[in-house]
Amino acid sequence: MSGPLLQVDGIDLYYGDAQALAGVSLTIATGEIVAIVGANGAGKSSLIRAIHGIEKPAQGKIRFDGQDITGWPSYRVCEVGIGHVAEGRQVFPNLSVLENLEMGATPRHARAAEKQTLERVFTLFPRLAERRKQAAGTLSGGEQQMLAIGRCLMGQPRLIMFDEPSLGLAPTIVQEVFRIVRRLNEEGLTILLVEQNVMASLKIAHRGYVLENGRIELDGPGAELLTNDRVRQAYLGL
Repeated sequence: MSGPLLQVDGIDLYYGDAQALAGVSLTIATGEIVAIVGANGAGKSSLIRAIHGIEKPAQGKIRFDGQDITGWPSYRVCEVGIGHVAEGRQVFPNLSVLENLEMGATPRHARAAEKQTLERVFTLFPRLAERRKQAAGTLSGGEQQMLAIGRCLMGQPRLIMFDEPSLGLAPTIVQEVFRIVRRLNEEGLTILLVEQNVMASLKIAHRGYVLENGRIELDGPGAELLTNDRVRQAYLGL
């Protein structure tokens, strides 16, 4: 049996003197959806930033497909096949939808198949095809989230990290985002899903980790965490 696609071993992360992550370890197997859930300030986004090379851990190791990528710059992390749909979408507002998507195809391995990948993105998100010439900043919040996901797909990642993809979106759009995450997984992508929406994320996750104050406090199958009394009381109000 092959090892995990992503392995995080005991990472510590600091912002100045403030510790954001303390001894965080997790694994993600190829083909899984793994959810990281927790309250605001728990360290969820810090974990994503550490994996993606935006922040450098003070201690610990991050391995992708067996290769140590700890402290690599973000562009190298993208090149090995890790995509990142950032919190708040972060599209280029003055560029068109098409130009935003083309910006996503920067990894070397993605350039040769850029045309085919673009067709896939437009099939997945027909609204983006309709608005390909429109400035990204004029799209609705839901459309910008679709654009952010599409831009990530243009880089042909093997693993996509979603950082709070439902944040600030209407409930019907939230449902659509989670449907898309599930569909991408069914098509073969491995997913790391960081979310405040505990119910929705654990419902679609194969496994989950509960992050509190920078530490992993619970982990297990998504369905089991949904029935855990501690999770239900702390995050679901049940």
